[in-house]
Amino acid sequence: MKSFNINDKVSVLDDAIDGVVVGVKNDQITIETTDGFLLTFNVNELIKQHNTNELKHFIKSENLVPKNIDLTFGKKRNAPSFKSDNAEKGIPEFDLHIEKLVKSKGGMSNYDILTLQSETAKRHIEFAIRNRIPKIVFIHGVGEGILKAELDFMLGRYENISFQDANYQKYGLGATEVYFKQNLK
Repeated sequence: MKSFNINDKVSVLDDAIDGVVVGVKNDQITIETTDGFLLTFNVNELIKQHNTNELKHFIKSENLVPKNIDLTFGKKRNAPSFKSDNAEKGIPEFDLHIEKLVKSKGGMSNYDILTLQSETAKRHIEFAIRNRIPKIVFIHGVGEGILKAELDFMLGRYENISFQDANYQKYGLGATEVYFKQNLK
């Protein structure tokens, strides 16, 4: 099993995302991307970025053992089957509750809070568009519905975005799923 430590530079294996490890809990690694987003991945979805000098040293070292690879295409082997216990795994979730965005909301007006939440959501939307992320989830809570209304208004201004209430069993009424329609240019 791979091990990661706080401040390790990492890359996501199946995506063009780089970042720094900010949290390690069991096999879940939280990274802060180069764009400032916090994303959580399984340990097997990440790879450490190594200093190229370390790699050159490793390549020149005698630790490399040649492997014999069977290139014959004989009888078909049984391919391993993978079952996903959670179809929603790997979909970025962003909690817009003010307690998750700032250490203390003391001194902030309701307007300041809503503005920070809206700007945070907009940054996540722009990041997802730039990085061709097909779906994200915003957790906004139920409350009085002001943040949800603001989020719905903001999402409605984008052409290639559709959105709906997120999975009720998982989030209740307090989340919105956002789908990004990719341009085929």
